[in-house]
Amino acid sequence: MAETEATLLRQFPLFLPQNRAKTVYEGFISAQGRDFHLRLLLPKDLQLRNARLLCSWQLRTVLNGYHHVVQQRMQQSPDLVSFMMELKMILEVALKNKKEPHVLSPPPKFYSSLIGEIRTLGWDKLVSVDPCFSTIKLKADVSGREHLITVKLKAKYPAESPDCVVDFPVPFSVSWTPQSSLISIYTQFLAAVESLKTFWDVMDEIDEKTWVLEPEKPTRSATARRIVLVVKPLGIRLSRNIHLWDPENSLLQNLKDVLEIDFPARAILEKSDFSMDCGICYAYQLDGAIPDQVCDNSQCGQSFHYICLYEWLRGLLTSRQSFNIIFGECPYCSKPITLKMSGRKA
Repeated sequence: MAETEATLLRQFPLFLPQNRAKTVYEGFISAQGRDFHLRLLLPKDLQLRNARLLCSWQLRTVLNGYHHVVQQRMQQSPDLVSFMMELKMILEVALKNKKEPHVLSPPPKFYSSLIGEIRTLGWDKLVSVDPCFSTIKLKADVSGREHLITVKLKAKYPAESPDCVVDFPVPFSVSWTPQSSLISIYTQFLAAVESLKTFWDVMDEIDEKTWVLEPEKPTRSATARRIVLVVKPLGIRLSRNIHLWDPENSLLQNLKDVLEIDFPARAILEKSDFSMDCGICYAYQLDGAIPDQVCDNSQCGQSFHYICLYEWLRGLLTSRQSFNIIFGECPYCSKPITLKMSGRKA
C-alpha cells in the first residue's frame, strides 16, 4: 500500500488525499502541458468500481465522447495508480484528436492595406506589431518625451473602431468612421499629447526639482505626488501670502512663494532622514502606500499605514466610532489616537 502511494505521489504530485481515510483525492492531472482539476470519491472499502469521478468543466469538455472508456477503466483498473495512468493516456488521446475551432484569417488585402498605412505614417513611428497584425504599438516624440499608443484592431477593421490604450491622465477616445485609418488615430493621438503638454511640464518639474515619495516611478497618467517639504521655523502663513500667487510662474515656484517653504532635491537628504516605517507592519510601503497616519502625542509621533491603523483600531474592544471617526489608543504609546475614515478601501 505504501509503495502504491509513493508511486502515485511520484507520478501525480498534484493529486493528493484530502482526508486520513484516503477516500477523497483532489488535485490536478497534467497532459500536453495543461493541468486539469479533478476530484475522486472512493467508498470506505476503497474499491474503484464504486468510486465517483468529478471533473472540472474544462476536463469534462475534453473527455466528451470518452466517458464510457473512462468508466470502463475505472471498473477494471486494479488500483488507483493504474487508473490515473490510464486516465492520463485517454486524456492525451482526447487532446490530440480534439479539433481546434477554425479561425478565418483576414484576406491578403487586409495586410497590404495595413502595411501601406504604416508606410505612409512612417516606419520610425512603429514600435512593435504582433504576428497577426492585430496589435500595433506606435510612438510619438513630443517635447523630448516619448509617448506610446497601443492600437488593438477589431475583426472587421476598418469598419469597426479599434481599441486604443494610452498612458494619459484623462480618457482618450478616437473619432472613427469606416474610412478612417492608423493615420487618423495617430493624428488624434498627437493632438491629445499636445493638449496635455502643459500638465506634463508641471509634473516633470516637480519630479525633477523635488523629492517625490509617491509614486516611486510616476507614469504619465499619474496626477498626484507626495513630496518632501522643509518648513521654516515661523511656519506656513498661507492666508497672508496667497496674493503672491502669480499665474505667469510655474506651479512649483508659486508653491515656494506662497508657502515660504523649500523643496529639497533627492540628493540632499537620505530617506531615513524623513521616513519612518509603519509601527504596526514594520514596512515603509504597503501595496504602494506609505505611512501617512501619525500619533498626535509629541513624545511618540509614530507613523502608521492607514489600513494598518484601521485594522488595529477595529480590533480593539475599547475603540469606539462616531460618524466617520474611530477613537482608540496608539499601538505604541497607548495615548488617544483618532482615524478619520475616508473613501479608501479598507
